[in-house]
Order: sequence, then C-alpha cells, then structure tokens
Amino acid sequence: MAAEKMSIAKALNESLRHALDTDPKVLIMGEDVGKLGGVFRITDGLQKDFGEGRVIDTPLAESGIVGTAIGLALRGYRPVVEIQFDGFVFPAYDQIVTQLAKMRARSLGKIKLPVVVRIPYGGGIGAVEHHSESPEALFAHVSGLKVVSPSNAHDAYWMMQQALQSDDPVIFFEPKRRYWDKGEVDTEAIPVPLHRAVTVREGSDLTLVAYGPMVKVCLEAAAAVEEEGRSIEVLDLRSMSPIDFDAIQTSVEKTGRLVVVHEAPVFYGSGAEIAARITERSFYHLEAPVLRVGGYHVPYPPARLEDEYLPGLDRVLDAVDRSLAY
Repeated sequence: MAAEKMSIAKALNESLRHALDTDPKVLIMGEDVGKLGGVFRITDGLQKDFGEGRVIDTPLAESGIVGTAIGLALRGYRPVVEIQFDGFVFPAYDQIVTQLAKMRARSLGKIKLPVVVRIPYGGGIGAVEHHSESPEALFAHVSGLKVVSPSNAHDAYWMMQQALQSDDPVIFFEPKRRYWDKGEVDTEAIPVPLHRAVTVREGSDLTLVAYGPMVKVCLEAAAAVEEEGRSIEVLDLRSMSPIDFDAIQTSVEKTGRLVVVHEAPVFYGSGAEIAARITERSFYHLEAPVLRVGGYHVPYPPARLEDEYLPGLDRVLDAVDRSLAY
C-alpha cells in the first residue's frame, strides 16, 4: 500500500494488528486492552478480530502481568504487555529487572525472553498523580533491556514491528501526549534499524538531541532560531538503550555544540550520560559545554502546574542561546 497519514495511536494499532495476523505466537495482555481497547484505544478492535485468547484482559496486577508474560515467553510465545500508565509500572519493576532483563545472561544465552512492555509515558494530558511519569532512565540503566521511544507515526509502526521481532526484552515507551499527532506511514518501507538515531533536521551551528515527546519541541525551536539566521540540527535519538553515540558524535563534530532535551528530570537523566560520553569523545570539537534541558527534580506536579514543569519551547531556546553565546 502507499503511504497513509495516520496518528501515532493508529500506527501502533496497525502494527500490533499486523503482528497478530502474521505470527500466531504474538499475544497482547494488559488491563482493559480487550473489550475497551485500552484507555488510549491503542488495542481497539483487536480482541474482537483475534479473540480473547490472543488479546487478554488481565487483573489489575502489573507484577502478575509481566510474570505471566515471562512464563509465556519461556514457552515460545511473544507477548506484548501494556502497562496502562507509566506510574503503574513499579509493582512490576522487580519482575522486569531481576527476571526479564537477566534470564538470557543467567542461562548463558540459552533462554530468550522476547517480551515487549508497552508503557505510555510523560505528561501534558492533565492527568492525576502517577499518570505522567518519565521513568525511562531507570530502565535504560538496567543491562539486558532495550529501551526505545518513537516520536512520530512512521517510527511508531516500524519500531513496534522491530521490537516484536527482537529476542531480547524491549521496553517500548509511547509518548502519550503525542498519540494523536499525525504523519505519513509507509508500511512497505525499509525501516531504519531500531537503535539508530535519525537526523530529522539538518543544521550547522548547534545540535539538539531529543527523543519521544520532545522531538516536536526541538523542531519548533530549530524553526524559531532559523528566523534569527542560525542553523540547528535536530537528532531524534529513538533509542535510550543502546544509544547511538556515533550519530551524536558525527553531528556534534559538525556543529560544535550540543543541547540534550528530555521530559524526564535532568538530574541523573539520560542526558547526563550523553553529555559525559560526548565530552569524552569530542572534547576538542566542542565550542561550548554540553547543556541539558529537562524536568525538575521534584515529584510530578498537579495538572494545573504541569506547564511550568514540562520543558517547553522557551526553555529549549534559552539553552540554545546560552550555548551559542560561548
């Protein structure tokens, strides 16, 4: 089929539908994923078309959901589990980091656990407590897990396909405030490798690196700065573990400046690892220190304050100005 315009939510639904249709070992599990189709409707219609044995409504028990998926993977299935909201993942954290992430190493490679854990993450939807977290660094820190996040519909479709084909567990973070952003999806394209960063805007004066919900903000910042005669390159990281440091290094050695942007708190965030690694690799190419933009090191605030918490256009532009001033 030709490229079709669809939302990120629709692209994920189509990707999951394709996987269920082509691989009988793919199962979907989670709270309200069946009859309701998920709170964000990502699995809408899938239980109706593939049955309750393939798209399974589970009890409200995240540890049990992931634990059951591990058992199914041991029996040859390829489960996709949905954590309904980011802040609900922590009851399953033990299962993820002590079992899911470790089994392949523990068995010296004999046992594979092809499990995809889908997590809608981030703020911007006016939700209550525990519904707007950005815990990606907690999982990226754990060896044995792949951690990815699409920023657009095309990547959402193909990155889900690639995650489902992985023999290692993948934590798939979905930027919930971007679910309804639309873009072209070519379901017959040759996809970019899952963990490769993509340059989404060419530039020469500074590199902005982001992933997930903040890529759109960085593109807006680059467009705003262009009006002032500055050229900003925007790199969509796409993967937080592993990180495509080579792509970042290539861009930084062209532009001489780097600002890393993520919605999660700056303190101990993934931007810290990127800043340290690029400083080691490209010290003599840097015209300014690597700067980071992100959330504050506080509990996620009530909905009426989240616009103050979330790193928006002004905070990104401020970092760009500070970097260019060196």
